[in-house]
Amino acid sequence: MLKRPRIRLDLMVDILKAAAEPSRLRILVLLSHADLTVSDLTEILNQSQPRVSRHLKLLLESGLIARYQEGSWAFFRLSDGEAAREFVDGVVARVDRTDPVLDRDLERLDAIKRRRQERAAEYFRKNAASWDHIRSLHVSDAAVEAGLKALVGEKTFQSMVDLGTGTGRLLELFSPLYRRGVGVDLSREMLAVARANLERAGVTNAQVRLGDIYAPPVERDAFDLVTIHQVLHYLEDPAGAVREAARLLRPGGRLIIVDFAPHGHEFLREEHAHLRLGFADRQIAEWLGEAELDLAETRSFAPRGNEAEGLTVKLWMARDRRQAIASHEVSADREIA
Repeated sequence: MLKRPRIRLDLMVDILKAAAEPSRLRILVLLSHADLTVSDLTEILNQSQPRVSRHLKLLLESGLIARYQEGSWAFFRLSDGEAAREFVDGVVARVDRTDPVLDRDLERLDAIKRRRQERAAEYFRKNAASWDHIRSLHVSDAAVEAGLKALVGEKTFQSMVDLGTGTGRLLELFSPLYRRGVGVDLSREMLAVARANLERAGVTNAQVRLGDIYAPPVERDAFDLVTIHQVLHYLEDPAGAVREAARLLRPGGRLIIVDFAPHGHEFLREEHAHLRLGFADRQIAEWLGEAELDLAETRSFAPRGNEAEGLTVKLWMARDRRQAIASHEVSADREIA
C-alpha cells in the first residue's frame, strides 16, 4: 500500500486559502482533466486574461499547480508534488460534476479537446504512411505491448516517465498502474498527438511535456518506471540517453528499453532518420552497467514473415541497483548485531 504524504500546518493553511475560491476551484477541476493554457482557461471560464492569470499565480504560489513552457505556449498542470496532488485529487473527487457551472466548464473543455484532436489527426494522417511501412516489417504492436505488460506486472507504483513519448501509447498502457505519469518529447507535433490520445482514452493521471531526452524536464531520483520506446535508434548518443534515464530512477526503480536488434535495412537510415541500425544485447548491457543499472531481463520478438527481411524487436529491462545495495547493507548490519 502506498504511503500517504503529509502536509505541514502552515502549508495546509496556504493551500486551503488558495483552493477556497470558486474560480480557482473550477481551474483545479479543469486541470484534473487536461493541461491548459491561459487562453484555454479564459475561454472556458469566460473571464479576462489578467483575472485568470491572477488566479493561476495564487495557485502556483500555493504549490497546487505547475507551469511549463512548450515553445511559445505556457501550459498549466496539477502539481507533481505527491502531497499537493493527493490533496487536489481528494477535493476534486468530492465536487459535484453536475453543478451547472462545472457542467458548462466541462462542455467548453470538450470543445477545446476536439480542436486539439483534429489538429493531431491531421498531423498523424500526413505521417502515417512512413510509420505504417516500418510497422509492416516487425511484430505487431499488440505483441510487444503484451510483453511490456508482462515485464512490468500488475503491482501499482507511484510514478512513471516515458522518454520520447511519441503518441503517448505507453502512458496510456500503464495508466492503471501509476499514480503519476509524465511523457517527454522534443516534437511539439507529437506532443499534440499524445495529448489528444490521452484525452480520448480518459487518462487524467498523466501529462506530456516538451523536452530533450538528454535533459528531461523532470526531477531526478523520482520515478519507479522509466521507458524509452523506439527512440535510441534516432539518437547521436544513445549511451548518454541511457545514463540520463538512470538518473531519473528511484532506488530499485526499473528502466525498460524497446528497440530493434541489429539489422541491415539501410533505407531506415536514409529515408527515416535512423542513426543506428539496431542494438546488440552486449551493447545495451554495457551502457546499462555504465549507468549503474543491472540488466534483469531481455525479450525478443521475431518479425512477421521472412526474418531476413524483417526487424526483430527487443525489450531490455534493468533495475537500479541502489535498493539491492541498501538491502545488503541492512542484512550485514543485522548479522553484526
